[in-house]
Amino acid sequence: MSPLDPLLVRDLAPRALGVLVRRGCGFAAAEDAVQEAVIEASVRWPGDGVPRDPLAWLVTVAHRRHLDAVRSDAARHRRERAALDEPVPGPTEQADDTLQLLFLCCHPSLSPSSAVALTLRAVGGLTTREIAEAFLVPEATMAQRISRAKRTLGDARFDRPGDPAAVLRVLYLVFTAGYAGRVDLVAEAIRLTRQLRTGVRDPEVDGLLALMLLHHARAAARLNRHGDLVPLDRQDRSRWDTAEIAEGVAVLQAALARGRHGEYQVQAAIAALHDDAATAAETDWPQILAWYDELIALRPDNPVVALNRAVAVGEVDGPLVALRELDAVAGRLRGHHRLAAVRAHLTERAGDRVAAARLYAQAAAGATTVAERDHLTRQAARLGQD
Repeated sequence: MSPLDPLLVRDLAPRALGVLVRRGCGFAAAEDAVQEAVIEASVRWPGDGVPRDPLAWLVTVAHRRHLDAVRSDAARHRRERAALDEPVPGPTEQADDTLQLLFLCCHPSLSPSSAVALTLRAVGGLTTREIAEAFLVPEATMAQRISRAKRTLGDARFDRPGDPAAVLRVLYLVFTAGYAGRVDLVAEAIRLTRQLRTGVRDPEVDGLLALMLLHHARAAARLNRHGDLVPLDRQDRSRWDTAEIAEGVAVLQAALARGRHGEYQVQAAIAALHDDAATAAETDWPQILAWYDELIALRPDNPVVALNRAVAVGEVDGPLVALRELDAVAGRLRGHHRLAAVRAHLTERAGDRVAAARLYAQAAAGATTVAERDHLTRQAARLGQD
């Protein structure tokens, strides 16, 4: 008897959940019913074999579990049992159900952290333990977060169009969570964004997918053999995934050609310029700075954009000019460790290695990941040895 294929369940469970919610089941109750159906499948399929239509099997069993849980009298039970004969949706409807489920998990009533967790659980098919490991929190904490999100949604239905911008924000948060934990959240964000792209014609969806591909293409060179973070300008570019870069550039070019630039398209354009350079010295910094100027115009409220722009200014106009620009936004980034890290980089380039070492150490103290903290600590130590 072979165990149940976890990848099969991961693919089918979100689709079954989407069908139940579309039929009018409350999100939390539908999710519980699908999980019960998955448990039954794990018992029966290894011995009996996977059904010819496993999705139909899961939907039928889950719907039956849901009906058993909510029926209040025999007449209602008979009416609802009749619904079990409803045909399982075809491929197009299944895709629509998955997209609608994605929109529901990114409902504006949820906090960003709750929407991310629920999306990975309900649409991504990840276990609570996997999500907890990815975000480096206890499993019990993540379970509570997901439960609160389901309670917040209550009996929400697929009764109105979702907001693509809200979904993009959640997928971007999944993406920026990076490579921490056992689950590669970047790969998961790419998969979910591809799904979104099948049903939403928006250049910003293409822009986000391109951004993810262009960054993920560098994944193999991001860490050295000791697991240490390698800065972009020191990465072995022969290890970059050229096929993924080519796909990202093609998706980006098609999006930009539509003439409605957005922040994800602009970020992707910056990433593409980095990926296009054969060496760090060949990076087209003037063009990158021009794209940062456009990004600032789109997101004037985001001081992190101004922080990243300062790095480009340093490459184009020199570190002293960049440090003056950094001073202009420092008040909005007070206490942010990346402010100290960028200031350290520019200060070192300006020739003050002692001050740069102090700033690297300050940045390391506030770093949010072990890899980043260790990298900044090494930078401080390197300058302190001189």
